[in-house]
Amino acid sequence: RVFGRNAAAVSEALRGAMAHLPVDINPRPPRRNSFEVSLVKEDGSTVELWSGIGKGPPRKLKFPQPDTVVEALKSSLA
Repeated sequence: RVFGRNAAAVSEALRGAMAHLPVDINPRPPRRNSFEVSLVKEDGSTVELWSGIGKGPPRKLKFPQPDTVVEALKSSLA
């Protein structure tokens, strides 16, 4: 449930920042106990915007602030 709430918050922030950008939550089965955000570019390449793997404890460090992911997205697209 914690992962779902955080995924919803991040996807809402991304949609708010770039409405034309499609956002998929878990297009593939996720890694257990991990939270990652990636950008798949039109050429098929993948850019990791945020990863919680290796972070924590405490558990809250495994999840990003939505604005942090939006800034990483903007810098990746610039």
